[in-house]
Amino acid sequence: MTHYPHLFRPLDLGHVTLPNRVLMGSMHTGLEETGDWPRVARFYAERAEGGVGLMVTGGMAPNREGGVFPGAAGLFTAADIANHRSVTDAVHAAGGRIAMQILHAGRYAYSPDAVAPSAIKSPISPFPPKALDEAGIEKQIADIATAAARAREAGYDGVEVMGSEGYFLNQFLVRHTNRREDRWGGAFDNRMRLPLEVVRRVRAAVGDDFILIYRLSMIDLVPDGSTWDEVVQLAKAVERAGASILNTGIGWHEARIPTIATSVPRRAFAWVTKKLMGEVSVPLVTSNRINTPEVAEEVLAEGCADMVSMARPFLADSHFVRKAAEGRSGQIAPCIACNQACLDHTFQMKVATCLVNPRAAHETDLRYQPATQPRRIAVVGAGPAGLSAALVAAERGHAVTLFEKAERIGGQLDMARRIPGKEEFHGLVAHYETMLAALGVETRLGAMADPEALAGYDDVVIATGVLPRDPGIDGQEAPHVLSYIDVLQNGAEVGARVAIVGAGGIGFDTAQFLAHRPGESATLDLAHWRRLWGVGDPAETPGGLAPEGPRPDAPARRITLLQRKAEKPGKRLGKTTGWIHRAELRMLGVEMRAGVGYRRIVPEGLLIETGQGEELIAADTIVLCAGQEPDRRLADALAARGTSAHVIGGADVALELDAKRAIDQGARLGATL
Repeated sequence: MTHYPHLFRPLDLGHVTLPNRVLMGSMHTGLEETGDWPRVARFYAERAEGGVGLMVTGGMAPNREGGVFPGAAGLFTAADIANHRSVTDAVHAAGGRIAMQILHAGRYAYSPDAVAPSAIKSPISPFPPKALDEAGIEKQIADIATAAARAREAGYDGVEVMGSEGYFLNQFLVRHTNRREDRWGGAFDNRMRLPLEVVRRVRAAVGDDFILIYRLSMIDLVPDGSTWDEVVQLAKAVERAGASILNTGIGWHEARIPTIATSVPRRAFAWVTKKLMGEVSVPLVTSNRINTPEVAEEVLAEGCADMVSMARPFLADSHFVRKAAEGRSGQIAPCIACNQACLDHTFQMKVATCLVNPRAAHETDLRYQPATQPRRIAVVGAGPAGLSAALVAAERGHAVTLFEKAERIGGQLDMARRIPGKEEFHGLVAHYETMLAALGVETRLGAMADPEALAGYDDVVIATGVLPRDPGIDGQEAPHVLSYIDVLQNGAEVGARVAIVGAGGIGFDTAQFLAHRPGESATLDLAHWRRLWGVGDPAETPGGLAPEGPRPDAPARRITLLQRKAEKPGKRLGKTTGWIHRAELRMLGVEMRAGVGYRRIVPEGLLIETGQGEELIAADTIVLCAGQEPDRRLADALAARGTSAHVIGGADVALELDAKRAIDQGARLGATL
């Protein structure tokens, strides 16, 4: 008897039955562009072994002008088909099924060859597109159909036609980007002509016994987006044109509303898919911020969809489905939607991986092989680096003892989970607790390790983290001056007016924490979150933008965030999430000041130096978030005795509390000990 009866109910598509209701959604990993096809095959095969019902690849370009960037992968030659065949063969050998996503970027293409319905430049690409003529439109349709036929030849079980997120087909659908006056523009019957013709031609190219998924934009979140009546009309027409499955797309990439970041509530858009249930007879897939089997089961049980799409959770844990089926959901490494190693890497033209699982997309080079000679290993520090090293070493068969001076594990993660919008870190810390017990790691909490306590171990790993950097401001010993640790970890009392010294990641987190009242978080209240960001109902306003716009609550405090660097505060935050943090603090009334000098702290607040002279920032409390330094005290004590140790994480390099680097470093050390 499964713990998740709806999730593990087979899905009959006519010519094929899927074993469960889990779709691994499309992610652009950059693997295909490496040309290392054994690596690509291993990535997908491992997830097939993990039991997912159906996978969808990252977007493959149907032609050069449709590629997201120059050199984007596609099926253009016989060699391409053979390479993709190696992937599908590996997936099928592992008992899985896989569909190839066909993605035409349209005006989102990062290329001077970009084409679109109208010559309207995208705000996220520097290249204005060329408006297509009739011959150009016919070429795009033919190329997409050809790509589908080649996918079948390469052994794929289906294709997904990307019609959402503001890409090419979506651009034809809405007046926001389609200003044409011919048979491809104007009335909605004309604007939806292109996606319908694409679906018809793809179905004709691949035959009836082939899965055809259409990715339908349910809520555009841009001005002049689709109305709900248009969404329903298109869904019904796409079904008649030959789609096997309709997959939910949420928001255009240029939308100024977050859709998949940590601060977005779980299952935040399942209600949109539910509105379409009953309007079509083919299976509907819901998506976005579904990251546990419990949440997936819940949305299916409530009738929100016939199937759930999870993408990044399969970066975090390739065996997500198998563990859920075996009743081991606590052992599933959770996707925390941080974007740091997946989307941020993609937009930096790097291969995507995962902060909580460095093996993702590195399955062929980062292997956790059983230890040939088990050793006794001491790990000091139960922050992200130490936890990662301890768990990988224990998984390989070493006897690991973990020392942690605090009464709980987590280190900087323990502080992160206190920030409104970062509640996903609770699940990550809980996962680590589960795995420490499952792998038999001896965990000593409240234990200050010293050189004597570490004697006798074969290897010593120092992961003692960081110490707050001393900014050296005159008057900083005053009673109304606190460190971020006092605020986030020790619960120190903070006044109504706050000046925060330092606008890095910790400064932003501290501002977010102090701008909210205890227990208040829009991430835990969908209605609150929708109101905060101005998400409406597409049945009431085209595109689903609330007519009144964002409506944030009054902040708990008046906050000024300061930095010495003369650059935009938050510039160095995550590439795909920094704008979210900046926008939310602005909505909460946080004033951000850059290029200031700190003169001295006085009872009335903080005196700063600007280009116009000295200025008082009136504050009841000053919070110091001026960066971090490695805590190498234990490492130095060991070195003084001639004892060698491995130093990792913040104790090695303190760079904005980089959990991604710390976990990767810990995992790679654990894999080689």
